[in-house]
Amino acid sequence: MYRALTRGIQVTVTPEFRPERSEPDEGQFFWTYHVEVLNLTGERVQLRARYWRITDENGRTQEVRGAGVVGEQPVIEPGAAFEYMSGCPLTTPTGIMVGHYLMISERNESFQAEIPAFSLDSPFANRTVN
Repeated sequence: MYRALTRGIQVTVTPEFRPERSEPDEGQFFWTYHVEVLNLTGERVQLRARYWRITDENGRTQEVRGAGVVGEQPVIEPGAAFEYMSGCPLTTPTGIMVGHYLMISERNESFQAEIPAFSLDSPFANRTVN
């Protein structure tokens, strides 16, 4: 579990490698990740957009931008949370994801809520001990 707190918005991410959706011999690896966006502020906020930077173990990076998450732009009341699950395919057995959400407060202030960097690790990753 990975967690970040920005301006009272707590983002928690739990990734999971999915062997049943992966084909390691063909260079296909798949993870799901569960996200909880918890509003610890005293005002309603809306998650309007997302930005992800996904880096595989070879350093190849892709950026993903879009409106909302999983087809929604949820309004999150004070003390409430919005949760969703999504997925990420890679062609390498490990990678890293990091990003942010564009949030709008009920006072129409926009800010970025950080998504913590989290690792995508599979049992097929080469491990080294320092």
